[in-house]
Amino acid sequence: MDALVAVAVRLTAADRLAHLAGDPALRAVAEAVASVLRVTAASVALHDAATARLVFRAAAGPAGVGIVGLSIAAHEGIAGYVFSTGQALAVADVAMDPRFERTTAERTGYVPRSLLAVPLVDEAGIVGVMELLDRRDGAPFDLIDVEIATRMAAATTAVARAVTVDREAGQLLRTVMAAMGEAAPGSLDDPAVEALIGAVSERLATDDPLWRLADRVGRLRAADPDDIELAIDWLDALLAHSGRRALSGRRR
Repeated sequence: MDALVAVAVRLTAADRLAHLAGDPALRAVAEAVASVLRVTAASVALHDAATARLVFRAAAGPAGVGIVGLSIAAHEGIAGYVFSTGQALAVADVAMDPRFERTTAERTGYVPRSLLAVPLVDEAGIVGVMELLDRRDGAPFDLIDVEIATRMAAATTAVARAVTVDREAGQLLRTVMAAMGEAAPGSLDDPAVEALIGAVSERLATDDPLWRLADRVGRLRAADPDDIELAIDWLDALLAHSGRRALSGRRR
């Protein structure tokens, strides 16, 4: 019971720190991108650190339905190239590009003629790739398309981060409960439970400090009230500093 409570505290903290969404939110973003850029299909692939693969989690357009659930190696195909390099890529004729995986495209039921892929990236790193297939007017993707897709990818990245938290929440619970089941009876007191859950939180996402922060917030429940007030003061100072950095960046 103590372990479940401790896990729940971490999940609640993560929920508040990154508003949990889900694949429907990704699908809504994909639909918006497909509409704005007038493409045949749009898809969103997120990186799964545990398997080192890109998993297509959402898609829009009749031509994009077949790709949901498909996964590829993180270095494979045009999506893998964009994920690995962090560079957007527009391909006018995929048949002429050696990076294009035709076999993978055929598995989805639709082989595009042209393709635009942009990374889903923020200050913490790259979380995935957004792909757009075939402009409906038949023209190749141009620099304006790349700019618009890149701007929309920023919003998609925020949603993707939340979806990643949602997935990792289940991983946290499964890992901790499995460890509890393997522990000898009576060997895990409150400090041991806290240490176990903290260790799992540290491993969840090496490129995202969210779970480390959630773990620290969870541990505060056992802290002295004066220490909690001190932690709040530190967070206020951090937020003020971040606000000044953001304002300075906008001025530049």
